[in-house]
Amino acid sequence: MNLKSLNSSINWQRLTPYLFLLPALLLLGLTVFWPAFQAFYLSFTRFEYDLTEAPQWVGLANFQKLFTDPIFLQTLWNTLLYLICVVPILVAAPLGLAILVNQKLRGIAWFRAAYYTPVVISMVVAGIAWKWLYAETGLLNQLLQILGLVRAGEGIPWLTSPKFALFSVMAVTIWKGLGYYMVIYLAGLQAIPAELYEAGAIDGSDGIRKHWDITVPLMKPYLLLVAVISAISATKVFEEVYIMTQGGPRSSSKTIVYYLYEKAFRELEMSYACTIGLVLFLLILGLSVINLKLADIRGRVG
Repeated sequence: MNLKSLNSSINWQRLTPYLFLLPALLLLGLTVFWPAFQAFYLSFTRFEYDLTEAPQWVGLANFQKLFTDPIFLQTLWNTLLYLICVVPILVAAPLGLAILVNQKLRGIAWFRAAYYTPVVISMVVAGIAWKWLYAETGLLNQLLQILGLVRAGEGIPWLTSPKFALFSVMAVTIWKGLGYYMVIYLAGLQAIPAELYEAGAIDGSDGIRKHWDITVPLMKPYLLLVAVISAISATKVFEEVYIMTQGGPRSSSKTIVYYLYEKAFRELEMSYACTIGLVLFLLILGLSVINLKLADIRGRVG
């Protein structure tokens, strides 16, 4: 077969898209897919402490250990509690904020910038600043003393009490996320024609009711997007915990990702850390599927 006949036998038009995708696929294969496959394999082995030794196949032993590990069960509960508390707030509150800053008022751009500022602040800087605010002699406790909500010389142990530590970290996550999700909603709000609100006003849908009748139904795709993104972010929370509490006190603020970090990089239990990572992947996948199914059901009902 000569070169001319070979060229004629190859459908270059069909292959062209794959040739364009090939560099990106190679890069993803080396940086994402191959490491993910290795982590999946290591979760069924014993690979720890002396990392120069070859992994030893142990089957499901790591999974049996995982679900009898009280610290992992605690971190799993902490992560689920994070989802339950943080995600609904980050779905609803930024929408109200976006409606507020979508008004055509003088100087509204400054308010948008102010609400978005926490997003561009490094989590390290934000965590240190909030840690100072939460200190027993910090600004927050001093303010509560001025208001008479706590006794003078006493302060609420925001980060040192198992009752408050996790919720204190949640507040920082919400503070950082409000502006980010507000911008997503703002893009959706500005795509809604003003004529719909004018027609709604004629039919008696005005004030807050117009947002319930018009804004919320039209913003459903954006609500779904924010729900999925915020749920994934909540399950992967790490920086806030690392900077502010180090998972304490008594593992009360320790999340799955932080526990994975401890096992992998502090205790060098790589195979056990890969098992935790696999469970985290399945958790995120399950949450995404549930969100998509719920959105599909709501779409059919609507």
